[in-house]
Amino acid sequence: MGSSLHLISLTNYAVLTPILPRILYPDTMTKDATESLISKIKYFKAHNLHAISMERSRGRNVKIPIDGILLEGTLNVPERAKGIVVFAHGSGSSRFSPRNMFVARVLQEAGIGTLLFDLLTREEDINYMTRFNINLLAERLAIATRWLFQQNESKGNKIGYFGASTGAAAALQAAAEPDIVISAIVSRGGRPDLAMPFLNMVKAPTLLIVGGYDDVVIELNREAYNQLKAEKKLAIVPAASHLFEELGKLEEVAKLAKEWFLECLR
Repeated sequence: MGSSLHLISLTNYAVLTPILPRILYPDTMTKDATESLISKIKYFKAHNLHAISMERSRGRNVKIPIDGILLEGTLNVPERAKGIVVFAHGSGSSRFSPRNMFVARVLQEAGIGTLLFDLLTREEDINYMTRFNINLLAERLAIATRWLFQQNESKGNKIGYFGASTGAAAALQAAAEPDIVISAIVSRGGRPDLAMPFLNMVKAPTLLIVGGYDDVVIELNREAYNQLKAEKKLAIVPAASHLFEELGKLEEVAKLAKEWFLECLR
């Protein structure tokens, strides 16, 4: 019966929803588990995250030299770009984060360039402690940003950061570097509190986006918000969890980010 799961097309979730309990382990699958699965299928269908995660060829594949290693990424800069946004993914994620790719596509459609790259190598990412080494992540992001400024596509473009989870802390810390000019920062479900000593040095307008159900992270973001001296805004998305998995919530994040970047990168 397990193989039946592979036959379910996400595009047909509306047809299959009424009969899923009979298809998937009818004797052992609880009502709650079934409803959870249905919710996830609806979520992926709504955001088309599966299709987005497979779009790995959009843009120019790049290799960024950092500390004797090469970090892979994808650079997409449209003609007459309205700035470029560098994505800093969260712990355990990568440049192929479906949520970041979703936001990146919204930005691209608005004429904003994007750079999604891996902050860590595969070997480094295995180490749990390395994933949360904010100093290392911020240093990598800063070096990648200096590399980006040297690329032909970047000439005349302002640079922004979009950070998720620990990537938000790395973005804020990197933005505090005196030789790096960052024009806008957006944090999605981020941990800006992990960059607390650097927040008063950040000059870029900063938007902190948090889900309304994410109580602990809301408080952490409020603490960080109070330390920021630059232009700032805390946006709490109602009825959204940490990963913005609820229907329509990731779209709200993308819309908020797009508007922030269009305003600050012009």
